[in-house]
Parts: sequence; C-alpha cells; structure tokens
Amino acid sequence: MRIQIINGPNLNLLGVREPSVYGKEQFNDYLTRLQTVYPDIEIAYYQSNIEGELINKIQEAGFISDGIILNAGGYTHTSVAIRDAIKAVPAPVVEVHISNVHAREEFRHQSMLTAVCLGVIAGFGFDSYRLALEAISMANKTH
Repeated sequence: MRIQIINGPNLNLLGVREPSVYGKEQFNDYLTRLQTVYPDIEIAYYQSNIEGELINKIQEAGFISDGIILNAGGYTHTSVAIRDAIKAVPAPVVEVHISNVHAREEFRHQSMLTAVCLGVIAGFGFDSYRLALEAISMANKTH
C-alpha cells in the first residue's frame, strides 16, 4: 500500500513553531518512526507553504496512491481550490490536525475540506497521522 502525507503552510516549522500547541518534535523524526512501525506501507512525505504546489501534489498522488493524509494547515479554512482537488482524485483523503482545532480560535472550527474527505482526525498530536493511516488501511480492506 502507498500512502502520501501532505503537510501545508507553516508545518515545516514543527518543533519550533508554537511548541505549546504543536509539541517540540520535528515532523521528520515522527515520520521515520511511522515508517519503522509500518514497514509494509510505502509512506511518502511532501510539505509546501504554497497552495498551488499542494494542489499539484494532491492531483499527482491522488491517482497513484492508495490514500492521502492531508494537513492543509491554514488552507483548511479557506481553500476551495484544495477542496476541488480532493474531490477530483480517486484516492481517499483523510484530513488531519495535530491540535484540537475546535478548542482553538473560532475561525479554525470551519473546514472547507471535511465534506470531500473520508474523515477527519484532530487533536491527537502527531498520532493523528497514524490514526489516519489506520483509517485509510481499513477503508482499502473493505473496498
């Protein structure tokens, strides 16, 4: 199975940016552990701060991957274009958030993406990505 993880804007600063919200670990360290725990799953990773590049990666991965784990960062709340990209590809997409967005500012409570995603996982730190991987794995077994 192939899974593509896509992280959006400012997530390149994980480990440095707001450690009280996002923790002190860098994402690449977590990714290495995730790949070790799931050696039979090909887990690819991509991060960009640019909306169009995220759309290009969704379109690319959406036709060759068994699923996409997407943390669109701030674009979650604003991007119709990312929503349309998700809707256009056959791969299931799970929306993830490291923090519990519903316990934060009100503008973070609304997602432009949720309705076109397989599901949403939020508030479990980096473990949100593992839970999303498990959800995609189970969804692929039932289809």
